[in-house]
Amino acid sequence: MRGTQLAQLREHIPAGLAEIDGVVAGVDDALIGGVARVGDEATAALTALADATAGTPLHGRVAEAVDKVIAGSFGQEHLAALAGARSALLGAAHDALLGHFDATLGREREAWQAPAGDPATPSAVRAAVRSWLHEAALGGWRGADHELLSAAGTAIEAALAEPGLIRLAVLLDGLAAELRAVLPVSTMPQVPARRWADLWSRGLLLAQDGFGPTEDAEPVSGRLLPLGVDVHEHPTVVQVQVHAILEPADGSANRLVRTAVAAAKVETITGPAVWRLLQAHPVLLTALAEHRAMTVTDLPLAGGDLLWRDGQAQAGEQADPFATARVLLATATGAATAPLDRHPAAIAEPVLLEGYVVRNTDGGLVAELDGQAVPLAVDRLPSAGPLTPALVAASSTCLGLARWDGGSWLVQPLAVRGTVKPKPVEAHNGDWATGVTDPKVAKAEAKAGDAVAVLRERAGRLLRR
Repeated sequence: MRGTQLAQLREHIPAGLAEIDGVVAGVDDALIGGVARVGDEATAALTALADATAGTPLHGRVAEAVDKVIAGSFGQEHLAALAGARSALLGAAHDALLGHFDATLGREREAWQAPAGDPATPSAVRAAVRSWLHEAALGGWRGADHELLSAAGTAIEAALAEPGLIRLAVLLDGLAAELRAVLPVSTMPQVPARRWADLWSRGLLLAQDGFGPTEDAEPVSGRLLPLGVDVHEHPTVVQVQVHAILEPADGSANRLVRTAVAAAKVETITGPAVWRLLQAHPVLLTALAEHRAMTVTDLPLAGGDLLWRDGQAQAGEQADPFATARVLLATATGAATAPLDRHPAAIAEPVLLEGYVVRNTDGGLVAELDGQAVPLAVDRLPSAGPLTPALVAASSTCLGLARWDGGSWLVQPLAVRGTVKPKPVEAHNGDWATGVTDPKVAKAEAKAGDAVAVLRERAGRLLRR
């Protein structure tokens, strides 16, 4: 990314984003106190949501839903309409931002194709999830209590038992866990209204009986060249998401893809220990730790997401992620985003920054390039890798993800190169995928003990009883 591109990206923001954010924020605030009885502010916010859909196919259904909620005579289908309208507005903001990003960087992007698969059949488990989300919306986040969160357990357990509903189950489990951790919510000085409303609306849409596959999967083969790793850690789950370039075996255009592996966990397993939860994927972990390309065979690809199957991959020759980005990133085709996944916070586009200088400002670290500055999101650095704010501050080359956050663009570092005292250094989020390479960190890990091994041993003893 050049300085001129950076300037255009940060200065020419699409119109209407602030208005969309204001409407969505009003709905989010209404969910704090619940929709069982809406006051004047919530009424105005919901009316603004209906007005924002004027001229679209959603308007009639959303306007009816708003009237029903205000009158206090609504059902689950009316809340689903509100969740759909809210998601549609955020999707429009996502499309505007991503279109601006592609135009600025000259990135080609595939068009989204509606899936040909059949919609989901009616499910008692989905109905149970909808019922719980309905109850959560009635009392709002301030009204959440132990009784409500205990009721979520049954729905989560049933959803986890169905392979097609695991995505929904993990989402619901995460929302319930976050609420449980801060009870009583009524004493919180500030509620994370946007995050919880995002999870609620997404869960409600995923729980609809008509919700089928978001995209058709196609088998792909070729060479996979990792660019970087984004580690998503939650108290109850960890996901490692790999951003990469796929060189298809059929000779078609290179494609930007993502693949991810995940595992359930407990809150005490953090830092480098989370990699030991993912040992069922040795080929992927080895490729990340040793910076190797991989040959993949017939992996399902839906949009830009590869369904990872370690047995259908083979680690190959070493492939420097920085060299991969320098040579291939500018011409790789970006993936289309499924409608339900369109959200400004979900934008995560690989970029390469070179030749910048890092400055420490009141707002944190910024990279200055050709007179332009972009914030570096060091608060997103995972504890599972060697990348630290100090290394980012000493860097001059960065492989990262362009994100939209807080009304502006920023870059989340995935890997950096720089100079420290005065030796060249390089660090990637995935460097510790097969074990910690920093002697000091390894010594501290050994002293603390292997929490994963201890918990597995205890679980084994319980199962043998």
